[in-house]
Amino acid sequence: MRVITGTARGKKLVTADGLDVRPTPERVKEAFFSSIQFDIEGKAFLDLFAGSGQMGIEALSRGAERAVFVDQSPISVEHINQNLKNTGLLNKAKVIRGDFSAVLLGMTEVFDYVFLDPPYAADLLEKALLLVQKNVKPYGLIICEHPKEVVLPNEVHDFTVKKCYRYGKVYLTVFARKGEADE
Repeated sequence: MRVITGTARGKKLVTADGLDVRPTPERVKEAFFSSIQFDIEGKAFLDLFAGSGQMGIEALSRGAERAVFVDQSPISVEHINQNLKNTGLLNKAKVIRGDFSAVLLGMTEVFDYVFLDPPYAADLLEKALLLVQKNVKPYGLIICEHPKEVVLPNEVHDFTVKKCYRYGKVYLTVFARKGEADE
């Protein structure tokens, strides 16, 4: 796994081994960031269920102003910190170890982009989608990575589906605030 482009282009990222880890495939990461390539500069990015931190690190490498990484695994947090140091992006990042719901309940920061990629089997995506809405800027987006078997509702409280992308067995569903999804 590597950083695709930007200031940390080509830097390798470490990730945990084993079946519990499922990094976002590079083709999915590349397609997503290509879709927002002209809008990421100067933005704030939340990488929830961050794992290795690859999505937030890619955002920082491409010009995001700051990124917050949240994961409850001590090994993942260690890898995120190592990857941030190796890419020279630590000064633009905050890494939080904790349960996503407890972190979100206490978090007051708001973000332009929120990336949600919980463990597929844990059935946490809708709960995270509901809890994180208060942390999204007015024109911000929530991006959910999920398998094709998981069908997300078209609306979740203040947000509605703007677009859904399919990359083989991986889906990215993008939510925007109601009324802004068509813009």
